[in-house]
Amino acid sequence: MVYQALKSFLIPILTLLFRPKVSGLRNVPQSGPVIIASNHLSFSDSIFMPLVVPRKVTFLAKSEYFTSPGIKGFIKKITFIALGQVPVDRSGGRRSEAALLTGLDLLAGGACIGIYPEGTRSPDGKLYKGRTGIARMAIESGAAIVPVAMFNTAEIQPTGKVVPKVQRVEMIFGEPLYYKGDTSDLKVLREITDEIMNKIQELSGQEYVDMYASEAKLILMKQRREEIKKEKREKD
Repeated sequence: MVYQALKSFLIPILTLLFRPKVSGLRNVPQSGPVIIASNHLSFSDSIFMPLVVPRKVTFLAKSEYFTSPGIKGFIKKITFIALGQVPVDRSGGRRSEAALLTGLDLLAGGACIGIYPEGTRSPDGKLYKGRTGIARMAIESGAAIVPVAMFNTAEIQPTGKVVPKVQRVEMIFGEPLYYKGDTSDLKVLREITDEIMNKIQELSGQEYVDMYASEAKLILMKQRREEIKKEKREKD
């Protein structure tokens, strides 16, 4: 009830301010288990996309979104709870396994869940290598996978910005994909995941990088630290 009430409140605001351009929404099955697999450019992806999908979309959100300190953290926590998001620990190992099992439980009940296969936001607007958990989840649940491309959300709400910039948002929903295979075969999981990322890339037009986004972030952070050191030496 809270989800529907909040959605009814936010949809007119979304329509008026951000004038969403949405294509292929009919590709989202009206019932049964569905995995919406999207590129990830901004925190606001998790707000805009669920608002245009007729079904309730549940994201397996990072647990950090529910534990951030301060007023900003409280607002973020309340927003995610109101939108029906589920906190999961995706830090690796058994914790990531628990997150995957949470997703499978939701799909077993016929839910529509949202996943960012890259695992984290793109640090530079490029599309990065997908994590294979989505392939395993698709095979074990039999759920349809609907690839999605988000546009302009990085400009609307860059990382660290609380108040979004008013600008048109665009989304393209691709045709549903179905997969079968042996989930114990890592090669099969990688091939399926790569195919899903290829579909997202076709929709988004982003440059694809065969590297995990988390690794790219570390490289960019290291480069930035070196630039700061260089600037400091030049000033001295």
